[in-house]
Amino acid sequence: MTVAEARARFVAARVARLATADAGGRPHLVPIVFAVVGETIYSVADAKPKRSTALRRFANVEANPAVAALVDHYDDADWSALWWVRAEGAGRVLDAEAPEAERAIALLQERYPQQQARGAVLALDVDRWAGWSASDASQVSGST
Repeated sequence: MTVAEARARFVAARVARLATADAGGRPHLVPIVFAVVGETIYSVADAKPKRSTALRRFANVEANPAVAALVDHYDDADWSALWWVRAEGAGRVLDAEAPEAERAIALLQERYPQQQARGAVLALDVDRWAGWSASDASQVSGST
């Protein structure tokens, strides 16, 4: 798998797992829907019921901008089809009214029509794509 193939697989996926850590390094992992523009991955809090609108992922990014997102494919019947791709970089929290956030929200709502965005947008500026594929037993890692 090349870096370009890894990125393409990531972009085509419907859900990713977002990994953040607080200032003390305590990890936090959540599933997200996302949109990719260039080398930036966008995600937003949606209107589904949550305990709080102050989501830990946003607080973590403010305290520690090192972020990773992972997509994968698992096929219980055919392990030669397994693969994963990880995007690593710096996270930013965008105010919902910022032009970049408004564009990201529009893209997310286009990609996921059921998306009811609210609040801040998380932007992950990717500086490294990494991946692995069982079909060719290859691993790739490359900076953007």
